[in-house]
Amino acid sequence: MVWHLVLMKPKANLSSGDRQALLDAFNRAVRDIATVRETRVGRRVTHGAAYESAAPDSADIFVSIGFDDLAGLQAYLQHPAHGELAARFYQSLDSALIYDFELMRADDGLWAAAKA
Repeated sequence: MVWHLVLMKPKANLSSGDRQALLDAFNRAVRDIATVRETRVGRRVTHGAAYESAAPDSADIFVSIGFDDLAGLQAYLQHPAHGELAARFYQSLDSALIYDFELMRADDGLWAAAKA
């Protein structure tokens, strides 16, 4: 599977209406774009680990969207519903990091591929 991973920090002064519009655009995109296979959303958890103080304060929310393959991700990115989401996304956030990864089980040779 290919995963589209987004770490983001909404603007502190984002209105409730703009927050709802972003959420509505997200829900439409993952519902209407047929290549989306799985979606997960979470909030950052802090618990006093040493690495927390070294990490930049650039993400409060995590989103992962799974696709069967790269073609599925590309179809998602080109879909008009994603265009609407992207417009809302960039006007609603202070920061965002976006990455795409091909994920597999560790015992399926990922570590061998990572060393190459």
